[in-house]
Amino acid sequence: MVHNWSSPSMDDEFTAEDKCNHTAAWEWVYSMQPAYMSIICLLGIVGNAFVLCVFCLKRRHGTVADIYLGNLAAADLLMVSCLPFWVVAIIQQFHWPFGELMCRLVNIIIGMNYNCSVMFLTLVSLDRYLVLARPLTSRGRSRRPAWAIGICLGVWLVGGLLSLPALLFRSVRFFPHLGVEACYLAYPHDGWRLRYNLTVNIIGFLVPVPVVIFCSYHIIRVLRDNQASRVRSTMAAGTEKKAAQLVLVVLAVFVLCWLPYQVVIFLDTLYHFNVISSCGWENALDISTQLATYLGYSNSSLNPFLYVIVGKHFKQRAKGICKQMMCLGKGRRFYTTVNLNSTNRFTVSTKL
Repeated sequence: MVHNWSSPSMDDEFTAEDKCNHTAAWEWVYSMQPAYMSIICLLGIVGNAFVLCVFCLKRRHGTVADIYLGNLAAADLLMVSCLPFWVVAIIQQFHWPFGELMCRLVNIIIGMNYNCSVMFLTLVSLDRYLVLARPLTSRGRSRRPAWAIGICLGVWLVGGLLSLPALLFRSVRFFPHLGVEACYLAYPHDGWRLRYNLTVNIIGFLVPVPVVIFCSYHIIRVLRDNQASRVRSTMAAGTEKKAAQLVLVVLAVFVLCWLPYQVVIFLDTLYHFNVISSCGWENALDISTQLATYLGYSNSSLNPFLYVIVGKHFKQRAKGICKQMMCLGKGRRFYTTVNLNSTNRFTVSTKL
C-alpha cells in the first residue's frame, strides 16, 4: 500500500504477494517508468540549474518573490538529482545497490521536495497578495530580502523535520522469494502510516491550498481592477504584475500535478480504516500511487519552462545574462586574437 514518495510499498507488496498478486499489474512499472523518470531528470536538472543561475547572477535586482522561487528551484533540482537512483532500482525490479545510507538520504531529500515546495509557493502567493492587495502592509520587514532568506531557512528546517520518517524507517532488506535487496519504508506500526497520510493531506493540502486560493483570488481581482490602472502604470508596478501572473500559473500547475496524489493518499487512509477493501482496491491504489507520484514529480521539471513561457521579467533577465555571456566570450576571443597578433609581430621583429 501507499507509503513514502518514490517507491511502492515494498513491505506490503512483497509480504502480501500470496494474498494479492501484483505481477501483471507491475509489469508496466519496469518497462515504462525508467524512461519517463529519465526524461524528468534530464529536463529538471537542466531547467532548474538554469533558473538558479539566472536568480543568482541577478540577485542584486531580485525581489522577495525571486528568493522564494529560487529556493523552489533549488528544492526541485535536489529532487530530480535523486531520481536516477530510483531509475536504476526500478530497472533492476527494485533491487537497491546503493546501500542503506543512500536509501535514507535519497528518500529524505525526495520527501522534502513536496513539503518545501508547497510552503515556498504559499509564501510567494502571500508575498504577491501583500504587494498588490495590501501595498501599505507589504512595506514591513517581510519585504526585506534578509527577512525572506531567514524564512526560507525555516522552511528547509520544517521540511526536513516532516521528512524524518524516511530517515528513521527507511532500510534495505533482502526479500528471498524475489531475490532483491529493496529500499523500503517499514513503519513500526500502522499509526505512523496514518500520521504520514494525515500530514500530507492536512499540512500539504488542506492548510496551504485555501490560503493560496484566497491570495490568488485577490491577486486576480486587483489585476483586473480598472481603477488600479494608474498604480500599475509605473515600471515597478508593472514588474509586480508580471511576477504575480507567473506565480498564478506556477500555483495552478502545482495543484494540477499534485492533486491526484492527495486523492490517492486520502483513499489509502480509507483503506486503512477498512472503509474500502479487497485486493482490487489494493492493486488499484498501488498503481494509482505510482501514476500520481510521478505526475507530481513532473512538476519539478515543468516549472523552469513556465518561468520562460509566462515570466516575461524572468525571460528578460535570462536574455540579459545570455548576452553578457556571449559578449564575455567575444571579448575573450578578441583579447586572445590581439595577444596572438602582438606575439607574432614580436617574433617577426626578433627574427629581423
